[in-house]
Amino acid sequence: MGMTKVNWHKMKNIQKIHRFLYAVGAGPIIGKLILLLTTTGRKSGLKRVTPVQYEEIDGLIHIGSARGLKADWLRNIQADPRVEVRVKGRRWQGTAEIVTDPSSYADFLEVRLERRPYMIGLMMEKAHGLPRQPSRAQLESLAGEGAMVVIRPQQEG
Repeated sequence: MGMTKVNWHKMKNIQKIHRFLYAVGAGPIIGKLILLLTTTGRKSGLKRVTPVQYEEIDGLIHIGSARGLKADWLRNIQADPRVEVRVKGRRWQGTAEIVTDPSSYADFLEVRLERRPYMIGLMMEKAHGLPRQPSRAQLESLAGEGAMVVIRPQQEG
């Protein structure tokens, strides 16, 4: 398994497009799939905005990292879990928790496949060499290579 065909340079260009779409007011449209996650740079201390796919499950935002703990935005969260989420037309502060448990991550992947079978199935096939409807064991194996973040809204007070 693994990330056989992911071109991370192309992904950076796609992220620029997503940031632009939010900037011109298309957040309510693309916000069904993509949110803007603002973290604090672990080295620079500057705000970093990253468009990421997400799922809202039980009122919490769940984000998968195919690059596992190597993703820059996830490494920023390791250093400072305070984040800002911009999704659809809303913007709010939250606290991010990194989850590396393969079973929990596989649960998240199952939700994604159930909600978006074509898109996620295609990603499983093209990026990870899995069948479009992978088994639970295949999802847990894939999850062992990744990480997930769960974001809770910051409590007012």
